[in-house]
Order: sequence, then C-alpha cells, then structure tokens
Amino acid sequence: MRALWRWYRSRRVRTRWGLGLAALLAGLTALGAPACAPDRNDSASGPAATPAASAPPATSTAGRGAPVTTRATSTARRDPAHTSSIAATATPRGSRRNARAALDALPVKGRAPKTGYSREQFGDGWATVAGCDMRDRILRRDLRGKVFATGDRCEVLRGRLDDPYTATAVRFVLGGAPDVDIDHVVALGDAWQKGAQQWSAAKRERFANDPLNLLAVDADTNRAKGDGDAATWLPPNRRFRCDYVARQVAVKRRYTAWVTRAEHDAIARLLARCPGQTLPRAGRVRLPPGTIRPDATAPAPVTHAPSRDGSASGSGRVFRNCAAVRAAGLAPLRRGTKDYAANPGLDRDGDGLACER
Repeated sequence: MRALWRWYRSRRVRTRWGLGLAALLAGLTALGAPACAPDRNDSASGPAATPAASAPPATSTAGRGAPVTTRATSTARRDPAHTSSIAATATPRGSRRNARAALDALPVKGRAPKTGYSREQFGDGWATVAGCDMRDRILRRDLRGKVFATGDRCEVLRGRLDDPYTATAVRFVLGGAPDVDIDHVVALGDAWQKGAQQWSAAKRERFANDPLNLLAVDADTNRAKGDGDAATWLPPNRRFRCDYVARQVAVKRRYTAWVTRAEHDAIARLLARCPGQTLPRAGRVRLPPGTIRPDATAPAPVTHAPSRDGSASGSGRVFRNCAAVRAAGLAPLRRGTKDYAANPGLDRDGDGLACER
C-alpha cells in the first residue's frame, strides 16, 4: 500500500510539472505572437514571402528531452521560378553599349514620306571644324599612307583606303577618278524619313557632319547603297556587317531617329550572329587582320597639287564646298565634267549633280 502511495504522489508531481511547463510554453507563445505577425506594410511583398511568415513551427517529439522547435525554410530561396525571375530582370553588365540592347530601345515606326527632302536640309556642304572641313578630316582619319598638300595638314592629296565595305584596298588621288566617297552610314534621306523632318536645322547639320556617321568607303559601292537602310542594303564584306548595323543603331540612338519594323528585324537577325557586338565609336574602323584583299594598286604619284576654291588644275577647278561653287556661278556641277571630277565629294547623294539646290 505504501509503495502504491509513493507511486501516485510521484505521478501527480510529474503531472503538475508537466501542466506547469505547458502553461509556461503557452504564455511564451502568446507573448511572442505579435512579434511574429507580418507587418501590414509588408503585405505587398509578394506571395514568395508568405510561406515563410505563415508556416507554423514544426515540433519534434523524438527522444525524451524537451520539445525541439524547427522553423520552415523560406521557399523563396528554393523556388526556381523566383530565382529565374530575378535573373531575367537583372541588367547585364555593359548593356548600355550592347548593340542588341540599344536596338531594342529604338522606337519602331513606319517610314514617313520623303516630301521636302534635299541635301541642303542638312546644311550647305561640309562643315568646317578647327580649320578643316569634315570631308578632309574623315580622309585624314581613314586613309593610310597619306600625303598632304605643302604646308597644309588638312587637305589630303593621296593615300590608300582599306575599304570596310568591299574588303579591298582603294587608292585615293585628289582631283583624280572619284574612287573614294565619304558615306553617311545612316543616309540623309533615310534619316529624313525617320525623324529628321522634325529636327532643328542645327541638329540636322550636326547629324550630317558627325564623325560617328561618316566613313570613307569605295565610291561605287556607296552609290549603289543610295538611301537604303539595313533592310534593303548591306556591305558586300560580310565580316563588316555586324559593325555596320551596330553603327547605324548608335547613330539613331544618338539622334533619336526611329527604325521601321523590317529594318529592326534585319538588324536583329545580324546581331544574333554576334551577340557581344558593342556600339562603335567615332574613330577609325579597325578591320580584323587579313580582311583586306590587295586588289587595287598603290596610289599613283600626283603630278600637280590641286589648289583651293576655283583655282585651275589639270583635272578641273577644286572648291572647298558648295558655297564656293555657287559663288563662282557654276552650280550644279555635272558628272562628266572636269569640275565635277575634281570635286566628287560634293555630290553627296551620288545622283550625278553636285551642289544642286
């Protein structure tokens, strides 16, 4: 009987201790509940945060020790969809100069009518910067083996062009056959139909003289291009096409011109082959080694030094710009004449008339 009483007392004691411990845990849980409740301001944080905040603690009863409480791990850290959504919205390093990213930022619209377009809408010939007109500055930048007029570091008499459009070496002789043109990579007529009509006259002139948009190239190839965009014309040199369309994107981004849907898609297809293509800068084009085929002979010697602004030369009179041609009463210069042959760079649209109004 005494042994039974001892057993009863010890169980009651254990029961009291157990009830007391349960009450203590319940109190602690009640006190801690407000701190664990989600803040109202966090309710918009998205469904990924809800499971971690609302998941009840899991209690383990394994063993005879005190209950072990484990908290659920946030599913946001393990959810592949959550992880991929972060990766998708992350900005790639260097994307500001990535050509494809810049293309996707350009507006896509239809082509406007060409009504009212003329070369003079973009200024009267080449602008003069620091004493050199832009045509001479681009020749000085892009030609190799240059020879300048005596005492003149602007006017290039002869040189060799590693032409990016045809991958051939082209000779340049001032006053000779018009073998080298200065191309507007985004043609003036194309720009006129894709935003330039709304630009100020000063902005159009900047566009026409921007070194980023100017390249010395083979004359015949440039004239075959006309006002074409990437949907209608690309350089024959396939190795230069990514750089070419990226340059068009860079120019249109700088001047907020738009692209047509066909033009956008043509550029996108090209850039898919060179996803790392960056936007070019205004310096000389750097062609990969071995690109140029030496199909043209070296520049022929110059037997005379052409003079400026209407002075006679063996091939015709040479003029600095269209204003000088008009002042001499000779505008327009027509293809087939000596004066036209001496000033091929003044025929900007390649229509056989230089300095036409």
